[in-house]
Amino acid sequence: MSELIASVVDGVVQQSNKAESTKKAGNELGKDAFLQLLVAQMKNQDPLEPQTDTEFVSQLATFSQLEQLQNLSSSYETSQAFSLVGKNVILQTTDANNKSFFVSGQVDFINVNGNKTKLSVNGNLYDMDQLYSVVDDTYLVQQGLPKIEKEYEFIYDAQNPTPISFEVSLGEGDTKADQVAIAINNELLDSSQYSLNGDKITIYPEGLKNLRTGVYYPTVIFNDSYYTTAADKIKINVINYDENADAGNSGITDDQLDILTDGSTGA
Repeated sequence: MSELIASVVDGVVQQSNKAESTKKAGNELGKDAFLQLLVAQMKNQDPLEPQTDTEFVSQLATFSQLEQLQNLSSSYETSQAFSLVGKNVILQTTDANNKSFFVSGQVDFINVNGNKTKLSVNGNLYDMDQLYSVVDDTYLVQQGLPKIEKEYEFIYDAQNPTPISFEVSLGEGDTKADQVAIAINNELLDSSQYSLNGDKITIYPEGLKNLRTGVYYPTVIFNDSYYTTAADKIKINVINYDENADAGNSGITDDQLDILTDGSTGA
C-alpha cells in the first residue's frame, strides 16, 4: 500500500519515493514464499515416499488462508488507527537508555506505509503497538473543570462573627474560571459579602448574619464555559441568638450548644 500522508514543505506537497513506497516488506508470507518452499520441498523429498499432489494443494490452501489472515489483520489495524484521528491517546515508548515512559496527546493523522501503520502525536510518529490507552474526551473535560477538592466544615457564631475561608480549584485551559458567585439557602450573596483571592474564597460575616440557627451548604458557581457548580462541599453550622432572650440568659439553646461542642472548624 502506498503512503497515504505526504509531507508538506512551504505549502507544497512533497512527492514520496514511489519505488520505496511500493516495496513489499521482506517478511511477508504469501504465494511467492509458498512457491519457494514448494520447490525446495520437491527437491529434498524422499524419492521412496514422494508427496502427492493432494498434499501440495492442501499446503497451498493453508498458505492462502494464512495470507488472507495477515491481510485482514493489517486492514483491521489500519481501520482502527483511522478511528483514532482527533482522539486523545496515551502511548508507551522508550528513551535512549531503553527506559519506558508514557507520552500523551491528540492523534493528528495516520501514516500508512506498506504494512506499517503509525500514529502522529505531538509531531512524532509512533507504532500502533505502542498504543497504551485511549482517553475519553468527556473525562478530559471533567478533569479540567473548576471544583472544590476538599470538604470543609465551619461554625459561624453570630456573637463572635469571623470570616469563613476555603480553597477552590478554578480549572484549567478552556474551562478555567476567574470569577465565582455564591448562593446560600437559594439566595445569591452580594459580591461585597465574599471575595475571591487566587484560589481562596472568603465569605464575610455580612453574608451570614441574617441566617437562622441551622446547617447550610453554600453553592459555589464558577463562570467557566459550563457554569460549573460545586455544592455539598462546604458545611456551615450557624449559631444565631434569640433576640427575645432574657437579659440574664446567654440566648443559646441546648441544640445550639450541641453544635458548638460537637462541630469542628475548617481550615
